[in-house]
Amino acid sequence: MFKNYLKIAFRNLLKNKVYSLINIFGLAIGMAVTIMIGLWITDELSFDNYFENKTQIAQVYQSQEFNGKKGTGPAIPRPLEFVLRENHSDNFKHIVMSSWTFSRYLRFGETNINRNGNFMQEGGPDLLSLKILKGEKNGLKEKKSIMISESTANALFDLEDPIGKIIKVNNEDDLMVTAVYEDLPENNSFSNTHYIIPWKHYITTQDWLSGSEDQWGNNSFQMFVQINDNTTMDAVTSKIKDVKKNTAIEEAQYNPQLFLLPMKDWYLRSNFENGVQTGGRIENVWLFGIIGLFVLLLACINFINLSTARSEKRATEVGIRKSIGSKRGQLIFQFLSESFLVVILSFVLAVAIVLLFLNGFNNLASKSIIFPWLDIQFWGVSILFILITAFLAGSYPALYLSSFNPVAVLKGTFKAGRFAAVPRKILVVTQFTVSIALIIGTLVVMNQIQFSKDRPVGYNKEGLIQIPAMSTEFIGKADVMRDQFIASGAAIEMSTSSSPTTAVWSNRAGYTWDGKPEGFQEDLAYTAVSYEFIETLGIKLVAGRGFSREFATDSSAVILNSTAVKYMGLIDPIGKFIRDADTEDPSPPLKIVGVVEDMIVQSPYSPVKQAMYVFDTNDNAAYYNLRLNPNKSVSQNLEIIESTFKNNFPNLPFDYQFVDQEYAQKFRSEERVASLAKVFTGLAIFISCLGLFGLAAFVAEQRTKEIGVRKILGASVSQLWVILSKDFITLVVISLVIASPIAYYIMSHWLQKFSYRTTISWDIFALACSGALIITLITVSFQSIKAATSNPVDSLRTE
Repeated sequence: MFKNYLKIAFRNLLKNKVYSLINIFGLAIGMAVTIMIGLWITDELSFDNYFENKTQIAQVYQSQEFNGKKGTGPAIPRPLEFVLRENHSDNFKHIVMSSWTFSRYLRFGETNINRNGNFMQEGGPDLLSLKILKGEKNGLKEKKSIMISESTANALFDLEDPIGKIIKVNNEDDLMVTAVYEDLPENNSFSNTHYIIPWKHYITTQDWLSGSEDQWGNNSFQMFVQINDNTTMDAVTSKIKDVKKNTAIEEAQYNPQLFLLPMKDWYLRSNFENGVQTGGRIENVWLFGIIGLFVLLLACINFINLSTARSEKRATEVGIRKSIGSKRGQLIFQFLSESFLVVILSFVLAVAIVLLFLNGFNNLASKSIIFPWLDIQFWGVSILFILITAFLAGSYPALYLSSFNPVAVLKGTFKAGRFAAVPRKILVVTQFTVSIALIIGTLVVMNQIQFSKDRPVGYNKEGLIQIPAMSTEFIGKADVMRDQFIASGAAIEMSTSSSPTTAVWSNRAGYTWDGKPEGFQEDLAYTAVSYEFIETLGIKLVAGRGFSREFATDSSAVILNSTAVKYMGLIDPIGKFIRDADTEDPSPPLKIVGVVEDMIVQSPYSPVKQAMYVFDTNDNAAYYNLRLNPNKSVSQNLEIIESTFKNNFPNLPFDYQFVDQEYAQKFRSEERVASLAKVFTGLAIFISCLGLFGLAAFVAEQRTKEIGVRKILGASVSQLWVILSKDFITLVVISLVIASPIAYYIMSHWLQKFSYRTTISWDIFALACSGALIITLITVSFQSIKAATSNPVDSLRTE
């Protein structure tokens, strides 16, 4: 019996080739989109699955209050480690202190490379489940050791065995390779960790860390922990919550609250607002999951519409089958079998589409997804996916077709009825409501990105490069390098800074000034810079001056941004002083010599943070900032700068970044969302139009004789085109009315997460509406004009 059903199904597919192709191709696209989104979601949800003890690993976070607002982050003070080890060790398997990820120069022989890595305590490799390929897992025991990734080992040593070899780090430290570990996968929080150096080397070689073991206010470190099997994250959080507040009395004014952020939340749920976890990338997972389901639904609607629209063509078949004894259940099973066959063919085509476009999808989504041929779980889900899709697409047509009255059908009195088309119209409206809502949403996302890109950044980022200068070889050489770079003609100005132009690496508090409100808790972004910082970056002065070699007192001067002046409540700030609030061992007071326009150095979607720029008295900067000569090509400038650099630092690789490109990175996440949304929206519209094309063809076929009569009675082609198109245009207009407020509500909510945001203007809806109408007209016009221009004699010959 089942074989017979399949044979009939194949015959029906071959008999109606156009409609079969529309159904199969439309479903294939919908299924391909759903598969790709499913693979993307799986990759997102599997982030950090590499770690064996993922459910027990966490990072210690803290929330602190500044003037009634809570700030939350992973930066913690070093003394916390000692208190947790002493008083709470029974809760942890591992407590691992870590630096932030640092870029370091690594050299072996003549090979010089730049890699990112961390300083960690001995338990780090075990906590991170590192797979050791060579050497020992406890490779951080010795202070002068280093563990490196496989790719780093290959780059430095080629085919040589690296174990026991000495690497020169930053051209200042000789460290022995004790282990080589497998590179961590890309969907991993530590994928950029290509070396690990012992923590004890870090704390004994960095001058600025002197005394940090007692500084509760120095939140410059990270702490990773693995909790014991007999406890939970919440239980441990409740025990350590007030450790800092109860131990460091001087920090109690900020009401510090400690908690564990589980590893499963690092990537997907790391956003906090006023101390409350508000989500993160998980929102994109939900967004694209919903889009995938909607795109599949649109494809299923095509199948339902075309199957029910052609019901009269199969009414006789149903009548005959019922009259010779077929039960309704058998007919339902037959039609579901046809649906199952279409879905199977569509799935095969969908897999081919996925394989064809997976590399392009990976580039678009910045992923490295591989098709899971050998994943049993994937194929199990795929079988379930096929069954659900077949049932979703075929259930209504099966129930509808099997309900026909055989007597009416065989007498020739069966008509679908004037309300038979209502469900189809509802489904078409649903299709275009979804498609139009996606169009509006995509336009809003694109507008928000462009709105933020157009925001004044406060400096001239074009023609500006930054060179990492974090080796001790750079100390004391800034003026010499500035003179040489300018003399070479490749740069017109150079300055230094303690953080990159596009980030804040340090925040400071503990200051006082005249007029400071009682109980005011300041939080200022802090950057140490050289004399020519303002000139190099092209920052506009609002008041006062920049640091100048003409004033010896500038070693104790400070420049504020405009937001800081408002934040601190200063009026006529030039000449006023900012003092250290530590009365026992105060630093010299800082004289305000200038106020500059706000620079966007953090998120372009958020307000600019209050910032202070102090003079770098130690000439120990992290970056050289160079303004390239605009009268020469970029390649010429870089060639000269590299030559000058190598003359002075022959053992260091020349590394640089374009500031405008670094700034552009801030938009990558939203741009990826926008790009993916554009692709999926385009496919959703295509699927909807594919179904509309099939329905238009069916309507034109159904009204062939009517069109012939109208033409004989004098109807023009344009009049017939209007008659055949107006019903579809009406449905799209209804969709516009429904989709617009829904899209407005959803996107207004989405925009709320940006402090600096665009508005949803009427022109977005006008563009979406006009676009939807034009696409609809183009889609239905082919069939409408074809029918309107046909010879009426052919359609009326049988009458």
